[in-house]
Amino acid sequence: MYSVAMSTPERLIESTRELLWERGYVGTSPKAIQQHAGAGQGSMYHHFAGKPDLALAAIRRTAEEMRATAEATLSGGGSAYARIESYLLRERDVLKGCPVGRLTMDPDVVASDELRAPVTETLEWLRDRIAGIVEEGLVQGEFTTALDPVDIASAVVATVQGGYVLARSSGSPAAFDTAVRGLLALLAAARTPDDIRSGTTTTQ
Repeated sequence: MYSVAMSTPERLIESTRELLWERGYVGTSPKAIQQHAGAGQGSMYHHFAGKPDLALAAIRRTAEEMRATAEATLSGGGSAYARIESYLLRERDVLKGCPVGRLTMDPDVVASDELRAPVTETLEWLRDRIAGIVEEGLVQGEFTTALDPVDIASAVVATVQGGYVLARSSGSPAAFDTAVRGLLALLAAARTPDDIRSGTTTTQ
């Protein structure tokens, strides 16, 4: 399953990430992690204090990857609208859901201040990052209305996370796509004529 070059701590972290995704915190037992990683009990407790410590490392890794993926899109070229559009339309495995967002539905993760912290920090980072882009658009005259950057950013994050839920509940990514198109239509209505003429168009 894992490369022979992967260290034992890496195998343990990756195994925990996969099991948390499949089974949740309660269903991810130390024994299951060890078996999945091909590591003994001694090896696990040599590198990690216990299941909570390992789960925290796994959640942090998941949060870091989500942040890196989002940043790669949001830091691309183009107008503020174009970058938000690219983020919303980027390729996703919608029916699997968001690896970070789904952790908010795990009661054991939410109940732990330590385990919940990377999730909260990542979603707040995403909201603030998008809010900054909206602010750039306002300063540069891309939008005609006095949009509130935090409100718009919160709507973007909520649309993506809610879109995952709708898609999973219906068994079709169409629900996610519909939510994204609706938000983009509202945001496009706030663009200035000059911004529209610049060649930035909504793509589906």
